[in-house]
Amino acid sequence: MNTLQSEMARATRVFFQNDRLYVHLSDEREISVPLAWFPRLLYATEEQRQNWELLGQGVGIHWETVDEDISVAGLLGWKAD
Repeated sequence: MNTLQSEMARATRVFFQNDRLYVHLSDEREISVPLAWFPRLLYATEEQRQNWELLGQGVGIHWETVDEDISVAGLLGWKAD
């Protein structure tokens, strides 16, 4: 996938299941990553996790109560250690 494709994909929906973060994208893909990659979300309450908003028409996701921001491009290009 090239950079242009990554930049065009936008988040449309976010949910959590079994210690994973799921992000649905505008191009019908779904990203799933372990919450361990984002300790603020891992240790957040369910209520805090559900208090998210899309940034820039879906280029990112923001959680005000835990001060976490995640970009779609970052998720698509993430390389786990």
